[in-house]
Amino acid sequence: MSDQPSTLSYKRARFKTHLPVKRMYAPSHFWMEEVEPGLWRAGFTKFASRMLGDLVEHDFEVKEEEAIELGQIIGWIEGFKATSDLYSSLEGKFHRGNPDLRENLDLLRSSPYQKGWLYEVYGKPGEDAMNVHGYAQVLDLAIDKVLEQEK
Repeated sequence: MSDQPSTLSYKRARFKTHLPVKRMYAPSHFWMEEVEPGLWRAGFTKFASRMLGDLVEHDFEVKEEEAIELGQIIGWIEGFKATSDLYSSLEGKFHRGNPDLRENLDLLRSSPYQKGWLYEVYGKPGEDAMNVHGYAQVLDLAIDKVLEQEK
């Protein structure tokens, strides 16, 4: 049994979270996890879901088994404040969106690392994917930028 914790406790300013250690992260605040060989699941980090605010609707513009590239717009998500494009943090073939989100979009906020995943891709993360410690540094910079804008 490993002595390594399953999450990294992160806190900066008023933001705190527990980041799963065995996942990869994109600088665009997505997490990625290989759920079976070659099949990756992606979702918003807690930071991303907090920045989006209350969500009301989402959809994917790509079809199942369609080839996608890293950074490609694959769909959209609408909140009370704004609508945002969804960019792929993986490359390969789009497998599916999370069917549970059709019934309960709040899973993106209430369970961002478990039930609130966004989509699955047969493929791989991009070269900018990083481990949890690299992502913690990205979070430091993002939170510092938010704090600077609040001044």
